[in-house]
Amino acid sequence: MTTLLDAVREGRMDDIRPRLARLDRGGRKAALDELKVLRKEARGWRWGERTRVRKAILVAGAGCHTGAAACATWLGARDMRDWVHSPYPWVLEVLGDREPDWLADLARRLAARAVESDAEYRLVEELARRAGCPLPVSDGMVRAWAERVNSARWQGGAEKPLIDVLRADAHLDVLVPHLLTLPELPSVVAWVDSGSPAGYWPAALAALVAEGRLDRAALLDSCTARLLRGGKHTDLRFCLLVVRGLGPTPEEEAARVADWMAMAADGPSPVAGHAQEVLVRLDAQGALSVRQLAEVSGAVLFRTEKKLVRAQLVHLGKVLRRDPAAAEGLLPVIADVFGHPDTDAQERALKLAARALRAASPEVREEAAGMASLLAPVHREAARAVFGELLEDAPGIAAYEEVLPPPPAPRPLGPSAASVAELTEEVTAALLRSDQADVTAFERALDGLIRHVHTGREELITALESALAGQWWTSVPTEDADRRMLRGRDGLHIVAASLLGRISRRAVHDGQTRGTAAGSCSHAALDAIVYARLWEAAAGVRTGRLPYLLATPTWHTGAIDAPELVERLRGYRALGVKAGPVDFAQALLRVRRTGEEEAAERAAALGTAEGDRLAEWLRADQPVATVLPRHVETDVPVARDWLRQTVTTVRRVLLSTDGNRLVQHRFPRSFHWLGSPHAPLDHRCYHWVVESPHWTAILPEDGETLATWLLPTVASCVEEQRGTTWLLPALAETGGPAAGAIHLALAYGLGARDAEDRLAAVDALLVLASRGRLDAGMLGGELAQLIQRESVKPGRLADAARTAAGTGAYGTVLSVLVPVLPALLARERAPRGLSDLLAVAAECAEHSGPPKTGPVPGLAETAARGGTTQLVRQAIRLETACRAGTG
Repeated sequence: MTTLLDAVREGRMDDIRPRLARLDRGGRKAALDELKVLRKEARGWRWGERTRVRKAILVAGAGCHTGAAACATWLGARDMRDWVHSPYPWVLEVLGDREPDWLADLARRLAARAVESDAEYRLVEELARRAGCPLPVSDGMVRAWAERVNSARWQGGAEKPLIDVLRADAHLDVLVPHLLTLPELPSVVAWVDSGSPAGYWPAALAALVAEGRLDRAALLDSCTARLLRGGKHTDLRFCLLVVRGLGPTPEEEAARVADWMAMAADGPSPVAGHAQEVLVRLDAQGALSVRQLAEVSGAVLFRTEKKLVRAQLVHLGKVLRRDPAAAEGLLPVIADVFGHPDTDAQERALKLAARALRAASPEVREEAAGMASLLAPVHREAARAVFGELLEDAPGIAAYEEVLPPPPAPRPLGPSAASVAELTEEVTAALLRSDQADVTAFERALDGLIRHVHTGREELITALESALAGQWWTSVPTEDADRRMLRGRDGLHIVAASLLGRISRRAVHDGQTRGTAAGSCSHAALDAIVYARLWEAAAGVRTGRLPYLLATPTWHTGAIDAPELVERLRGYRALGVKAGPVDFAQALLRVRRTGEEEAAERAAALGTAEGDRLAEWLRADQPVATVLPRHVETDVPVARDWLRQTVTTVRRVLLSTDGNRLVQHRFPRSFHWLGSPHAPLDHRCYHWVVESPHWTAILPEDGETLATWLLPTVASCVEEQRGTTWLLPALAETGGPAAGAIHLALAYGLGARDAEDRLAAVDALLVLASRGRLDAGMLGGELAQLIQRESVKPGRLADAARTAAGTGAYGTVLSVLVPVLPALLARERAPRGLSDLLAVAAECAEHSGPPKTGPVPGLAETAARGGTTQLVRQAIRLETACRAGTG
């Protein structure tokens, strides 16, 4: 036994099998116990030594295990894979005396675990060969096999045809069926070069089916099942290529008609388009009943893809010409399209209804006429010509009522945690999310730490020592924790580590004394304030002198009620406690200033320096920095190609802020950036993450100022950057005026390149409107300027406007779009997306009535151009809606 352990410690692989052969069952069990101790010991060794010995431990342990289940657990352990050259040939040697059934069981168990490499695949394959059993199949085995096939194509320096590699694989018929059941296809399988598709998996699989190597029906079933299930775009494209490569016969397609119907109804666009093509062929062959055609048409005709809707209506027209009797079953489906949001689809459906009306029964004709009330106003006259007296008189139009979400209600932070156990839970939750914790969780945890240190320091330390034992800074030297926390962004960890003595007093002192660099961007300046508070709190938890924090918000936005701040200062005076400079400065920035004369008088009556400063701050009621009203046009470099490092320049409309001498001279150094004058792009920004929930809570009553500083970042959403508009809803909730900066930032957001960024801007638009702070004329004017400078594309704005209108805010959206349209309509060549803007405006006018500002300049001239372009059709629609509202 000692000899075996010596061989393992020295990494002598060839000596392991002879040493194992001398051990009986009891000896192997005893050796295994020692191997487990050695395995644990090796975790702390250097990588090279650890790897050499672990390979020997792996091989010896495999030979010592007598049960297949335990052996599979040993071989599949994550910490036993830390090697470069495979030790599995030695594993197979020490298992050479095992029975075939035992080897088969081991192979199945290893395959069921995470097979992640070619070496592990070959181990399972060899075990199955020696056991004489079929190759066990699992997700890991199939992924490793796919990588193995891809590598085999390039062995020898020259590319081999994929079909030759697959054709030579002995396990092809076992692995391919499982391949198509994977949650996600391996990238080496799913990727297809459009320039040479014949050299890739779909074509190879279809060829192997033709050769009889693969089961045609099974492969077709697997692909259609995956198309029906949905998934990644690349996976679905793969299956579509396989299906098309197989070229299903009419009989094979007819046998799967229910699958094609479901795909056409609910599948992604490419899948639905293919299913639609199949169903059209089946219908032409008489394989679809009128009932089935009506069922699938009802689903397809209410999809958003215009191409699919148009193709289905065209096909229904052919069916009606071929079989007029089908009108009885198809007319109700066609009439449903009268309520489709696309007015072109409505028009096509109305023409089809006119063709089908004569062949339908009186009951069906009457039902279709009843649906005509859903048609857009632009089609009402045509509907009267089609349905005549069947068309009921339009009911009286109810007065329009704008539907806006309720204004966001301020949510109070609530009292601090009452017990140490409750606080420990809050602190642990906030630490898990670090800087991404929401303001409420962060502020409650920070204030709770200060309060409980003041009243029960030892009990709190005991509780946190146990709860935070797994944090990284509890197991590293103090010097390492100091270094990382001073240069990193560890959030609330700074305060917890200081309380538990895991960082030094020197680090806390250095964290407090450092300030914001002169060239910092707004992101760095705002983060510096957050960390100045944290380092001041880190010092505070060491002394325990503060009873609570002054800057803890009253509300979730970060705002503090002025009377509450006065009472906190009164409590400090009663205890003889001096306020922390950073904490008090942050409290001033958060306090609600407007209409607080009574609070100012009470603050002045305190007779303390802090009370006097609060009274002065409330009475001044001025923004932290005044936003200058004039636009500044700035050329901004934008990376276009990261690989070639090409950079282009775009022109952006931004704003500047004036300085604030009070902030510069009477606030701590970490706040001085806020009081300095700033022009757009004075400072370069290198931040990857460009938003933080804490920023709006730093200036909850100065949304305009904050919006100005964040404008360069928000504006980047129209070009290359994603995720830069997420703070817009929070900005819309801030106090103070909502003027040019917030509306300009919102204009950029509504024209963002990414759909999720536009959605955040729509949320902000609705918040502003619900709070009565939206200036639609100002927003429309900003949008018009940005479109004129080609910063915002009309099509993206149309998408955002359509989303906002879909919530019921038709009047609000129309009032924003009306100032945008005249300049676009006046262009000699209509910009791309203008027809979409007109369509959204027309839909809004049809619901809410004509614009209150009167006719849209240039609209009548565009509508009078004639022709059938979308631009003219939507102009006519908008003009009709405006005329109907006024007439």
